[in-house]
Amino acid sequence: MSNERPWLKHYPEGVPQDIDIDQYASVAAVLEEAFERFSERPAFASFGKQLTYGQIDRMSQQFAGYLTGVLKLTKGDRIAIMMPNTLQYPVALFGALRAGLIVVNTNPMYTARELKHQLEDSGAKAIVVLDNFAATLQQVVADTEVKHIVTTGLGDLLGIKGVLINFVVKNIKKMVPAFHLPQAVRFKDALARGAAHPLIRPELGHGDIAFLQYTGGTTGVAKGAMLTHGNMVANMLQAGAWIGSNMKYGQEVVITALPLYHIFSLTANGLVFMRLGGLSWLITNPRDMPAFVKELKASRFTALTGVNTLFNGLLNTPGFSELDFSRLHLSLGGGMAVQRAVAERWKKVTGCTLVEAYGLTETSPAACINPLDLKDYNGSIGLPIPSTDAAIWSEDNQPLPIGEVGELMIHGPQVMKGYWQRPDETAKVLGSDGWLHTGDIARMDENGYVYIVDRKKDMILVSGFNVYPNEVEDAVMQHPGVAEVAAIGIPDEHSGEVVKIFVVRKDPNLTEEELKQFCRENLTGYKRPKLIEFRDSLPKSNVGKILRRELRDEKKVAAAAKA
Repeated sequence: MSNERPWLKHYPEGVPQDIDIDQYASVAAVLEEAFERFSERPAFASFGKQLTYGQIDRMSQQFAGYLTGVLKLTKGDRIAIMMPNTLQYPVALFGALRAGLIVVNTNPMYTARELKHQLEDSGAKAIVVLDNFAATLQQVVADTEVKHIVTTGLGDLLGIKGVLINFVVKNIKKMVPAFHLPQAVRFKDALARGAAHPLIRPELGHGDIAFLQYTGGTTGVAKGAMLTHGNMVANMLQAGAWIGSNMKYGQEVVITALPLYHIFSLTANGLVFMRLGGLSWLITNPRDMPAFVKELKASRFTALTGVNTLFNGLLNTPGFSELDFSRLHLSLGGGMAVQRAVAERWKKVTGCTLVEAYGLTETSPAACINPLDLKDYNGSIGLPIPSTDAAIWSEDNQPLPIGEVGELMIHGPQVMKGYWQRPDETAKVLGSDGWLHTGDIARMDENGYVYIVDRKKDMILVSGFNVYPNEVEDAVMQHPGVAEVAAIGIPDEHSGEVVKIFVVRKDPNLTEEELKQFCRENLTGYKRPKLIEFRDSLPKSNVGKILRRELRDEKKVAAAAKA
């Protein structure tokens, strides 16, 4: 590990250089401490219903009892959870972890092909699925090792209101395609049956796997990152130490709009804020921005985590700027680059700096975070967090001097054990010395702040010059008539590649020539987009990350058709 850690001199006051991972043996130990300490406080809220830490404790014990006492699942068995943000999610999640099972977080929007791969690859024996997505499961379940299915309706833990919500979702909005899974048990029945079986706590240690978190679908077959209890405990303590000085135990209300099956939301909102005794306000469908703004109005929120597109979407939603932001003291952006234009507008509207953080599924996820007392957006992903080393390496795996551009490498207790049953893929990214190849091109300044330049595979090569899409997109977003933008490289016989941008307009009258002139004023010649295409929307991942890859693939298909 590197001995030079320039970032330590710039740590916020009260943040330790290292954390003590031995404070907790497992994620379950962290949860049980929170259940006991904050039993009367609200833990999760959804559709106006709140569940206390004590209630989550009791129900997750019942679910654990069902898994081990009724289904006879044992430590190390895999269970898939396929739900958006509902109150059932933390109950199922915490119950599975307390029972010593390995949680396979599953995107509810998966196609049958994607779901089959994940269930087959993980060897999951059980799955909890929201009714809305059970028809997809029905198509593939016979080809997997899944023997136990628990189904649930959106409103199942919402009391009387939930009965109405379930009726509307199924019969009026027609959001539940017909499915036939005769072996399935209803979630509430599982809790009732589990109540007769006491929680038997398996012995869990840092080396035991807590999650198979699937990633890398953009580079081919999705791989399951093995995140151990040690990895997750470390990252909870690391991120908790970083944000803890800014938080009041038992008094925070964090808006959870990113799905809990995504690693950023899982660790930050699902676990770090649990340890702080916070209330996690679940947003089931953040794409419905007007409804999202209504939820914000009702919640008296103090913290909000999200991706750039989420912050941008809120800023462009009527009524958002009129909300009361007086309690908001943490706005944390991760999952993709935060754009300067969005960050500056966020600060202007809310009065709260949008702090950028950086992480990967493979790092549980937090690796770098900006100081929370940052006055303004600085374009950096921040400083390596406690017990974390970061370095910039050349293509031949040699450390580079401060200021030079190369691949960002991460080392720390939050780095995954490897990819599930894929030693070949693990060896490509994880050295025997524990250093992780992130695949991100970055530089570090003399103070230890890290700046992402781009993803390796997204880089555009124009006449031998490297063009980083992030830089082009950042510049284009400064134009007031632009709502969203994505930049890719297009083959060109003269320069190898040229830059093409896809733009969603904020101003319907924005013209191609006007935008090109703006780029001429703000970008060097070879970085300027030669092609501009206006669109109504851009392809996005399940958490709102713009998918440049899909735009590139479209162009390849079109080019092949012409050939």
